[in-house]
Amino acid sequence: MSESVRTTSSPLLTTAGAVPNPDDSPDAGVAWHYGDPLREQRTAERAVAVVDRSNRFVLSISGEERLSWLHTISSQHVANLGDGHSAENLSLDLNGRIEHHFVQTDLDGVTWIDTEATSGADLLTFLQKMVFWAKAEPKPAPDMAVLTLLGPDARRPRFLEALGIAELPGTYEATALPGGGFLRTMPWPGEHAWDLVVPRDRLAHWWQILTDAGAAPAGTWAFDALRVTALRPRLGVDTDDRTIPHEVGWIGGVAEEGAVHLDKGCYRGQETVARVHNLGKPPRHLVLLHLDGSADTRPAPGDAVTAGGRAVGRVGTVVDHHELGPIALALVKRAVPADATLEAGTTPAAIDADSMPRHDEYQPGRAAVDRLRGR
Repeated sequence: MSESVRTTSSPLLTTAGAVPNPDDSPDAGVAWHYGDPLREQRTAERAVAVVDRSNRFVLSISGEERLSWLHTISSQHVANLGDGHSAENLSLDLNGRIEHHFVQTDLDGVTWIDTEATSGADLLTFLQKMVFWAKAEPKPAPDMAVLTLLGPDARRPRFLEALGIAELPGTYEATALPGGGFLRTMPWPGEHAWDLVVPRDRLAHWWQILTDAGAAPAGTWAFDALRVTALRPRLGVDTDDRTIPHEVGWIGGVAEEGAVHLDKGCYRGQETVARVHNLGKPPRHLVLLHLDGSADTRPAPGDAVTAGGRAVGRVGTVVDHHELGPIALALVKRAVPADATLEAGTTPAAIDADSMPRHDEYQPGRAAVDRLRGR
């Protein structure tokens, strides 16, 4: 088994009602739900819930050149990332295909990165190989773990008091927590979302504090349901080894809630990003599928999306939503119309028209070519 996969289970699985994720899930080791996943979704949207995401792989980077160095080997503009600020970032291969997606937070002279459990060790190995002479030291941080707080009621004074902070930080900003770790405001999976990156030996402590303040336990099922409706992809589930950032909406700087800044210096894979942005269009795009709830089967991530028996895409995350029923994210060819009759695996499916990205923008590179041709 790859050392990138965390093999230990979260101590929070002893929480009453906790049902673990299947062993083959990318979230193995943490709770899938607590007996009523649809109610947990409603609570996360309308009240407040806490999700155990302690399977996330966490690493740290110290050293005075950590940000300028990371800036040169990743897709986001992070050279001047301020203290207490965060960003989403990607590592791309030479052809601009996505290898890693991660969230980074710089606080008190250290950059903290959390990423997928299944690929975290590979990301760490890549970073360590790329240090050369830079004053930066990437190393694993297995003693840190992630919890996610969801819902508007987390803004109530009792939660600020429980967290021991004066106010909640702005989007992609972070504030230190008493006893170590930090709280970070995220723009997804819902409108009200905060990550707590805390010492692993205080995981149960923070869980108790949050639930005592009124947060209901919720599993990764609820987290994924909110993420899917927000059209937020997950690496390795909603992407494959051919996925480029434009296909899954990861384009943009921190202000645009993206992971690829379009006006920064060279980095691996930049040529593909620039070419698609300036001259081309992505071959596929991410859409929301509504699945036939009366079907006997459900598709699985990686299954083909077909139209008239012809493969036109791949299935990503599949989840039951408390209002929309069975839904999925899918990467489909750009030419597939919104009203196409589709099957996801063997399940009838339809594209949510509101989820279809627009590709009618006049690209800067195309405009320059047209000017040269006198158009």
